[in-house]
Amino acid sequence: MLVELSAKQKFLTLSGITAVAMAASLAIGQRLIPQTLLTGLFFYLISGDRPSTVYASVRSLPRDLRTAVIFLKLNLSLYRYERAGATVVQIFESVVARHPQKAAFLMDNRQLTFGEVKQLVDRVAAHFYAKGFRKGDTIALLMETRLEYPCIWLGLSKIGIVTALINSNLRKETLRHSIAVANSKAIIVSTELAGAIAEIYEQDGIKGLPVYRFRSADDEDGTTNSDPLPDAEDLRLSADGGGSSVDLSAIPNDISPKDKLVYIYTSGTTGMPKAAVITNLRYTFMALGCYYMLSFRDDDIIYNSLPLYHSAGGMIGVGSVVLCGLTAALRKKFSASNFWTDCIRHKCTVAQYIGEICRFVLMTPPKATDTQHSVRLMFGNGLRPQIWPQFVSRFNIAQIGEFYGSTEGNSNLLNIDNTMGAVGFVPNFAKAIYPVTLIRCDEETGEVIRGGNGFCIKCKPGEPGVFVGKINPKKALNSFVGYADKAASEKKVLHDVFRTGDIYFNSGDILVQDLLGNYYFKDRTGDTFRWRGENVATSEVEGVITTIVGLKDCAVYGVDIPEIEGKAGMAAVVDPEGKVDMEQLAAGIRASLPPYARPLFIRVLSEVPMTTTFKLKKRELQVDGYDLGKVKDPIYYLQSNGTYRLFTPEDHESIRSGKARL
Repeated sequence: MLVELSAKQKFLTLSGITAVAMAASLAIGQRLIPQTLLTGLFFYLISGDRPSTVYASVRSLPRDLRTAVIFLKLNLSLYRYERAGATVVQIFESVVARHPQKAAFLMDNRQLTFGEVKQLVDRVAAHFYAKGFRKGDTIALLMETRLEYPCIWLGLSKIGIVTALINSNLRKETLRHSIAVANSKAIIVSTELAGAIAEIYEQDGIKGLPVYRFRSADDEDGTTNSDPLPDAEDLRLSADGGGSSVDLSAIPNDISPKDKLVYIYTSGTTGMPKAAVITNLRYTFMALGCYYMLSFRDDDIIYNSLPLYHSAGGMIGVGSVVLCGLTAALRKKFSASNFWTDCIRHKCTVAQYIGEICRFVLMTPPKATDTQHSVRLMFGNGLRPQIWPQFVSRFNIAQIGEFYGSTEGNSNLLNIDNTMGAVGFVPNFAKAIYPVTLIRCDEETGEVIRGGNGFCIKCKPGEPGVFVGKINPKKALNSFVGYADKAASEKKVLHDVFRTGDIYFNSGDILVQDLLGNYYFKDRTGDTFRWRGENVATSEVEGVITTIVGLKDCAVYGVDIPEIEGKAGMAAVVDPEGKVDMEQLAAGIRASLPPYARPLFIRVLSEVPMTTTFKLKKRELQVDGYDLGKVKDPIYYLQSNGTYRLFTPEDHESIRSGKARL
């Protein structure tokens, strides 16, 4: 990833600056010649490795100049909105005023125009204000993807209610925790998920909360004796094509850009899901950031098959509609075989992905529709470099906008120039405005390494390190609001990083940077790993398995699968007496964990590899993985029906060769 310079390149570096200056003078005007020369000279004088630094600066100058212009536009927009005190819903209403009849959301054979979305937003606001909910309250939303999903949280935000966007895959204790940790005052649930709420309704933190069951025109009317929530109040919403209006005169206009908008959940590094605080300002920054940096067009139609409780699908994908006036085509559940068919059907020009989506689509048999679509840009995160070239070649994608960032963090990157494998870049000139960097750490433990002076050590190009971003509460770009749980927020903050008193957000991820400023993802620190586009907290899975089998020791960790983004779950269970009932364990896992969190492999240990602090040596287990050449213990392999069977050498070869369908 480093830029290697030959003697000739080093000799001609300063000549390159002159060439760039000449090109700039032709394109922009002669006044920039002195500035360009001075910039090049400045980099030359301050750099320790002067020829390398100057060469890199010259080579990346066209990209960096373009970025500077876009970055200026983005910051001016954010400044105007913040100065005007504009919230997300207020910006949305200005979009509606420009084109009320334009399609906002498409799904299957239905659509909602911007005017119809506003009607639903107003009705939600009026309904819940009349029920006595007020600014600062939290309402949990458990719903699969529907056209009305964004309308509900937008409507609640109009009266200052914070919506907790609950992962629709969660069940039992994890679901209960997610609702309770946000201090929810009520629950909105769609009909198909009512049973999940019924399972936990008598538990602490949930019992007694009002439940509103959302029903659309597609849902069955009435209730039956088997209704899991017979006491829930029906919430019926429909747009009437621009007819009746709602009286909102009693609702105070006291919401500010820095007020909370929604909670989006992330597993974090340990424990149960954490409710990341998304303010109006942060939502605006994330949505506008992609709009400007990826050069979206006002007539773009985005294909969004991601769940709307995600930051990618619900904040960036939906945000482009709500704040920028684009159209989004939604899908209830991702389908690889229908991906391009949907894009063609809805005339999409942009599509979102996570790494697994790209792999699944690439695995489908070649079809004529592979290149009959109009998608010019795909953006998302997790596209592995190993499949990047095949994907763009087969499906004729002109641009990939790979991005990096966490839901709650202040350190986000975006690849806007198609650099293969890169998750983004930060130009040298932008370090003062956007202070992110890599610091040295112990790659095994993720612990930050400090120098003799007590401060952290910046990584050199090519040296892996933890990605961190300086926190400045006064700027939308650099703020860190954290989680609903303040104690959890503090765990993500580093103090006294480069000087006494400074504070940085710790991403917990290990990245590498090259001389051109491009960043490449390397690994995650801590115990969390990502699978099927979801973060899996190992301590949560360990707790479930330990409860099921009644054993004291269990370790869960992620293992690499060839050509697949993320890590698959593997559990090591200590059972020297051979008492584990695999059928019972499988049944318990199915009942307690969502599909993405279920371990793909279970290793039954006959011995207990302990550290001196009486903990399982997880690192050694992770290195062994599922390699039958190293592991003599029995390994069980998850089947499509949720059961486990013995893992065989044939299974290992199928996975190693990339032929296994996981």
